[in-house]
Amino acid sequence: MKATRLIEIKPLKNIQFWLLGIGAGLTAIILTLSWKSGDIAHVGMSVVFLLAVVSLLEDKHHYLSLESGIFPSAIGGLLIGGVLWQSANFHHINSPEIFLRVSPLISALGIGLLASGFKGLKQYSQELTILFFLGIPKLVLSSLFDISSLTATFSAFLLWYCGVDVSLQGVFLNLPTGSVKVYEGCSGIESVCYLLGIAVICLLMFPTKRKQRVLVIFVAVALGFIINGIRVALLAVMVLKVNYPAFIYWHEGDGSLIFGMIEVLAFVLFYFLLHQQQE
Repeated sequence: MKATRLIEIKPLKNIQFWLLGIGAGLTAIILTLSWKSGDIAHVGMSVVFLLAVVSLLEDKHHYLSLESGIFPSAIGGLLIGGVLWQSANFHHINSPEIFLRVSPLISALGIGLLASGFKGLKQYSQELTILFFLGIPKLVLSSLFDISSLTATFSAFLLWYCGVDVSLQGVFLNLPTGSVKVYEGCSGIESVCYLLGIAVICLLMFPTKRKQRVLVIFVAVALGFIINGIRVALLAVMVLKVNYPAFIYWHEGDGSLIFGMIEVLAFVLFYFLLHQQQE
């Protein structure tokens, strides 16, 4: 007579694995949609911001209170379901950019409600703040302000200072061989908002003195605007030399991403030196 061992297969009850799976799935969907929409710069910045969120959660995941109720769980499920529905109908929604900028924060709110309810959301205040600065400031500031003329004025001053024959007409930089229009996409508002978010990440992960926080924010905004103005001036030089392949490279190709990397590296270097001085 043989004894047979019955192996009971228990369902996965660890809520952390379920939350991790939901978060990973939503992240993959949003990044894929951003990539297919052609916004490569936003994909790169999203990865940086998400890594910061993961790092903060990793540091405190042993102390998180994972208790939620029926009502907050239902709200969280509705938020996540809304993101999934919009993702499935991404090519038919009216404002895909707004969805890509807002969906990370909405997804995080949904997962937070599933995990910890309304009272427990304060545990994720840092992570939610980072995701807020990933996309919301750009949407708000671009709807309130248009700094294209200011950017055009600054770039025209740089060209004039370097001895280039340039005249300014609104948002147009008029050169002997052509003109460059500084439209909203090249105004630098996106660069400013990205560096503002990087500044928030640095302040949350590597805090500095309170009196220095205003300086950090100011430097982030200034670097984003100045370096973008230099890029616009460089594009004008390409038009002056009738070098249109180079113009396309620095405007739409990898050259535009290089300037984004320069902005981030310049700010990180500044913050590192500031933090070292404080220590």
